[in-house]
Amino acid sequence: MTTPFCTLEGGCHCGAITLALSTALVPATTPPRACDCSFCRAHGAAWISDPEAGLVIHTHRPDRLRRYRQGSQAAQFLLCGDCGVLMAVVFEEGDQRFAAVNVACLQARDTFAPPVAASPQSLPPDEKTARWRRLWTRDVQVVAARVGVSP
Repeated sequence: MTTPFCTLEGGCHCGAITLALSTALVPATTPPRACDCSFCRAHGAAWISDPEAGLVIHTHRPDRLRRYRQGSQAAQFLLCGDCGVLMAVVFEEGDQRFAAVNVACLQARDTFAPPVAASPQSLPPDEKTARWRRLWTRDVQVVAARVGVSP
């Protein structure tokens, strides 16, 4: 992992799920990728990732974490089951986990460069997963908070 420039923090609206992306990305010069699939468009999602970054997703209320697969069924969208905020998308291959973060859930959401259009749904499945392996964050942990700990 490269030396982090910053830690980008965020979470869902109700606080059940938070995340921290330790990255060298500079928000002002990082354009999120606005996927044109119907699911991402319905959520207004725009994605960032950094293969050299570290991402920790904390589930303060693990029973609130919802996983949703659509399209090719290869990736899982992570949402809060209470407030509905779309947090991240995860692709798992063997014991490796890759992810991208929805900038809308980040505290620094308004500091990013304007989004650029992306159309991964037009790719064949093998090209899509190869793209994820190349672009998405590779050091990803989903951690359940200890009992009695609140956000």
